[in-house]
Amino acid sequence: MAEGERQPPPESSEETPPATQNFIIPKKEIHTVPDMGKWKRSQAYADYIGFILTLNEGVKGRKLSLEYTVSEAIEKLVALLNTLDRWIDEIPPVDQPSRFGNKAFRTWYARLHEEAENLVATVVPTHLAAAVPEVAVYLKESVGNSTRIDYGTGHEAAFAAFLCCLCKIGVLRVDDQIAIVFKVFNRYLEVMRKLQKTYRMEPAGSQGVWGLDDFQFLPFIWGSSQLIDHPYLEPRHFVDEKAVNENHKDYMFLECVLFITEMKTGPFAEHSNQLWNISAVPSWSKVNQGLIRMYKAECLEKFPVIQHFKFGSLLPIHPVTSS
Repeated sequence: MAEGERQPPPESSEETPPATQNFIIPKKEIHTVPDMGKWKRSQAYADYIGFILTLNEGVKGRKLSLEYTVSEAIEKLVALLNTLDRWIDEIPPVDQPSRFGNKAFRTWYARLHEEAENLVATVVPTHLAAAVPEVAVYLKESVGNSTRIDYGTGHEAAFAAFLCCLCKIGVLRVDDQIAIVFKVFNRYLEVMRKLQKTYRMEPAGSQGVWGLDDFQFLPFIWGSSQLIDHPYLEPRHFVDEKAVNENHKDYMFLECVLFITEMKTGPFAEHSNQLWNISAVPSWSKVNQGLIRMYKAECLEKFPVIQHFKFGSLLPIHPVTSS
C-alpha cells in the first residue's frame, strides 16, 4: 500500500501514441554520477516508478491463483517467454573449469540478440511495427550481461521498462494490470531463475547478505502488496519453512523466499540478513512501503545500476513535462 506515493492516472497506461511518433533506438544517457540528477527529474523516471506503483496497487491483497482476464497480448508475451525457456533446454551448459558463469549463456544470449525484434513483432500489432526496434532493446537488456555472465536488479528493471513501453504504445492496457504481474512477470521470473541456475550466473554488483536478494527486487515489492491485510500470514511467517511451503504458489514474496532457501545454505539470518530484518516489521503494508523506499534508494538512485539504463522516445531522458 503505497500511501503518500503519487499514482499516475490509470489512463496514462492506455494512451495509444500518435501514428506520427518518431521511435528511436534507446541509448545510455547517464555517464557520470552528476548525471543522476537528470535521471531523477526525467519523464522516464516518473513513468517507470508510476508503472511500478500502479501495478503494486493493482495486485494488493490478491493471490496468484485468482481468476483474472488474460488478453491476447498477455498470451503472446507468455509465449515469447516460453520460447526463451525452450532455448535454455536447447543450449545446455558446457564443460568448463570455472564453476560460475557458464559460457553457454553467451550462445543463448546471442540467439536472443538476433531474434529479439522478431519475438517482439509477435506481440506488437502491424500498425505499431515502427515501435518494435525501440521496445526490443529493453527485452535484450532484461536477461543479464553476456560479457560478465551476471544478472541483477538493473536487468530486472529493463524487463519492467519493456512492459511499461508496451503499455505506452497501447499493446497492454489498464485491464491487463493483474496479468502483467501474475502471468507475464511471474513467467519472466521462472525463466530468469532457470537461466541463473543453468548457467550459474553471478549476481551483478551483489551486496551479499546486505542485499535483499542476489538477483531480484520487484517481486518482493509486488509480493508484499499481495499479502496486505492477509487474514493470518504476517511478515514473521516468511521465515517459517512450513508457512512458505504451504503458501508459495499463491504469493510471489514466498516464492522468492523459497528460491533463496533452495540456492543458499546455512541459517536464514546469516545468508539473507536484510530479509530477516524485514520479518520483524509488524504489517505487510509497512513492509511494502519500506521496500518501495528501499528500491528507490538501493536500485533507482544507484549509479552502478542506472548507468546501464537506456532512454528512447517512450522512456525519455527529458525532464518531466506537466500534463
